[in-house]
Amino acid sequence: MLSYDELTAPERALWNAFPEGRRVDVRTGVPEDDRVAGGGQWGPERTVRASVIAALLLGANTPQPGAVARLGLAGARISGRLDLAGAQVAHALWLEDCWFEEGVDLLGASTQSIAMVGCRVPGVEAGVIRVEGRLDLRRSHLEGGSASPFHRRVTALSLINAQVSGVVNLNGAELTAPGRWALSAGGLMAEGGVYCQHGFVAHGEIRLMGAQLPGGLHMRGARLTGPGPSGVALVLDNAAASTLDFSGGFTANGTVRLRGTRISDNLTFEGAFLNGPPVGAGPSLVAMLMQAVDFDFTLARPPSGIVDLRGAQVSYLHDSDRSWPEVVELDGFVYGSIKVDEDGERREAVGRRDSVARRVAWVRRGPDYNPQPYEQLAGWYRKAGHDDDARRVLLAKQRHRRRTLPRAARVWGHLLDATVGYGYRPWLAGVWLLSLTLLGTLAFGAHSPTPAKRGEGAPFQPLVYTLDLLIPIGGLGQRTAWYWPNGGLQGLAYLLIAFGWVLTTAVIAGVTRALQKN
Repeated sequence: MLSYDELTAPERALWNAFPEGRRVDVRTGVPEDDRVAGGGQWGPERTVRASVIAALLLGANTPQPGAVARLGLAGARISGRLDLAGAQVAHALWLEDCWFEEGVDLLGASTQSIAMVGCRVPGVEAGVIRVEGRLDLRRSHLEGGSASPFHRRVTALSLINAQVSGVVNLNGAELTAPGRWALSAGGLMAEGGVYCQHGFVAHGEIRLMGAQLPGGLHMRGARLTGPGPSGVALVLDNAAASTLDFSGGFTANGTVRLRGTRISDNLTFEGAFLNGPPVGAGPSLVAMLMQAVDFDFTLARPPSGIVDLRGAQVSYLHDSDRSWPEVVELDGFVYGSIKVDEDGERREAVGRRDSVARRVAWVRRGPDYNPQPYEQLAGWYRKAGHDDDARRVLLAKQRHRRRTLPRAARVWGHLLDATVGYGYRPWLAGVWLLSLTLLGTLAFGAHSPTPAKRGEGAPFQPLVYTLDLLIPIGGLGQRTAWYWPNGGLQGLAYLLIAFGWVLTTAVIAGVTRALQKN
């Protein structure tokens, strides 16, 4: 038990101020002397033992009637480890511009609002903490300290399964654990959201698997460097949030993982840089099975690694020429609308001259052939009222599929493509019929055939004769009534008969395929 006589001058000032909720400021007012980075040089006149702070928070000094007890301290050197593990703390804690010799242990504690603003702390362990209020770590520099008891990994800030009724504020903070875990917050429940903006920097992996963030995750302009051992900069697998904001120059030098993440409103990467892992060829974004209403993927420049959207579902997709890398996984990706920026406004990305070509090229960035991305794209065009563009997409799908078939099937595919465009261009059959009819009429009209039976049959008509050769079903009475002594013309007649059968078969097969798909 601490004795008042044992306290140093700054500790006595803190002891006396606590019952009335007054803040003690031991800063000198000289900027050079008050820099927190040099806090290790501060002397006894600015040093407060962590045990004194813990004792006050745990009721060592009785609050004054009519006042709200609160611990407020600025510009101090905190000696020893601040150990409040499992404690029930009924008073708010406010520390500003303080330099900690050792880490802070809040494991399993129940507290009021905690603020460590602009402080330097060698690690904060706050797993399973319950905070009735906000957790404010603005402008603080947290360094990887001892290993967390949850996963035995060195972590700068641990918030595993923590519950915070207010905001978790990390604006302007710097978390340092290169190649390790800068923030480990799996299962975090932050009702007011998590804010990592205004110069936030993390040297190490940010882990928020399964986090519940009704107030969202706001990382506008944040920089994530020095990813974890697996090359991952940010993990939000199976998390749920109202919004995820990675805009305004957000930079991730490692993989961003959103596997199974559910976003009830918007997910934005507007103006972001997804650089992927610095070593190897890992993906820039893994968002398999992700769900969002509005997905803004208008990056500042194309990602350096793969973007994986397999099985993801969004209502609105916003993209640009800088959105996609060379390889994009789109199998199972479902979207209701695609919008692009035009003249400062976002409009449906249909009706542009190069729209279909650009979208088909986008789909073909996948490493393998998959029919679903084509069918999804065609469905979007149909929904927008552009049926012709939808047919062009489905034709591109058949041409892509043809590359995966055996040689015989590829030959038949080329034939279907050339004659009827796999059923999506039936007018090609009319072009072929007209061309062959013109060829036969001109060739046969320049010569005189020999009748099969003299004095019988209708007079020779080159046009009708050619049509009789091309139409395989029924007859017009010309084909059997005349023959050609000239071997070349007779060969042409046989060739037209063969073309007629091939063209008819292709028309039936192509149209049937198109009708079945529709």
